[in-house]
Amino acid sequence: MTIPATTTSVATARRSVAVHASGVSRSFGGRSVLHGLNLDIAPGQFVALLGRSGTGKSTLLRILGGLDADYSGDVAVPERRAVVFQEPRLLPWERVLANVSIGLKRTGPNGLASLSSLSLAALREVGLADRARAWPVTLSGGEAQRVALARALVREPALMLLDEPFGALDALTRTRMHGLLQDLCARHNPAVLLVTHDVDEAIVLADRVLVLSGGVITVDLPVALDRPRDRGHSGFLSLRSRLLAELGVLVQQEKKD
Repeated sequence: MTIPATTTSVATARRSVAVHASGVSRSFGGRSVLHGLNLDIAPGQFVALLGRSGTGKSTLLRILGGLDADYSGDVAVPERRAVVFQEPRLLPWERVLANVSIGLKRTGPNGLASLSSLSLAALREVGLADRARAWPVTLSGGEAQRVALARALVREPALMLLDEPFGALDALTRTRMHGLLQDLCARHNPAVLLVTHDVDEAIVLADRVLVLSGGVITVDLPVALDRPRDRGHSGFLSLRSRLLAELGVLVQQEKKD
């Protein structure tokens, strides 16, 4: 989904960052969800955001994506950004190729042909060029989400915002999507913010893992592990244990024992 720029231009923030958020607060019905949050993301950096349900992860993503303007604080983001949600949100009355190019402007006498060419190239990158004429209803869950990724990447965003995009997929498809996303990000090099509940997913994909709690970022850890990442590696397990503890998971398990 392409989002028009409604927040401050990134040029007004420090040039070394793709995302700059300072003192961001957001309330719903008198309940504070974000409370003076600060966040910087470097160009090309992949950041994963963890937190318990209701802590404001998706709220922050919507603010950065220009989908929620009812906040206080300063936000600077690139003009070119795209959002991928848990649901692919494909239009059922349009074929796959048309879904990829939705929202793109036609320019010049060959605008339509150019859009089709760009969209087909994006589908080729996610391995779905042969499904360009298919209807969304005929796609599997993984295929539909790959179309959503193609729709985001065809816009060459400087910032990709991913709101649990693989949460509804089975484990095998999810693993394949992780590899695809890593390849696409390496090729296009956008800054990425991934909202997820899956600690392992965060460590596998991200350069940094954040924990959101009490309306602010309480943990900001670099993931200094070689790629591809081995889930059995001592460094992976150590980071996983720390993040689970920060999320209260290990504490709860110990109480049960």
